[in-house]
Amino acid sequence: MNTSTVLNVLKTNEQLSALPLRVVAGILFIAHGAQKLFAWFAGYGLEGTGQWMESIGLAPSYLMTLMAGSAEFFGGIFLLVGLLTRLTAVVLAFTVLVAIFAVRQGSQSTCLILNYHFHSTCLLTLCHKTPRSPNNLEKYVFL
Repeated sequence: MNTSTVLNVLKTNEQLSALPLRVVAGILFIAHGAQKLFAWFAGYGLEGTGQWMESIGLAPSYLMTLMAGSAEFFGGIFLLVGLLTRLTAVVLAFTVLVAIFAVRQGSQSTCLILNYHFHSTCLLTLCHKTPRSPNNLEKYVFL
């Protein structure tokens, strides 16, 4: 067997390996954003989610709901389509961090680690798409 044949079989195409991550994360974020914006998928819409955000101390609640829902819904679409994925991942990672610290901080659950499972998974998935060096950051910010 030729050495180049073995190397070609073992070679990984990075663009294709990220596709399942992008598709799954995109669908999840689209669904979560649609819950906040349009009351789809058993969500409460802008009014209901806004009232909930007000109750946990995020004010102005309507604006915060609109920003979080838009970031999730349109960011999910961008991830799914593959448009500005690294910049979108940074915006979505910030949204997920706000959710972790604002929502989960006051949790009195005895199983606190399980409360973070979804947000932690989303954050780790998004870290795969963020720029890995300052040179890459400059390249993607100006797209």
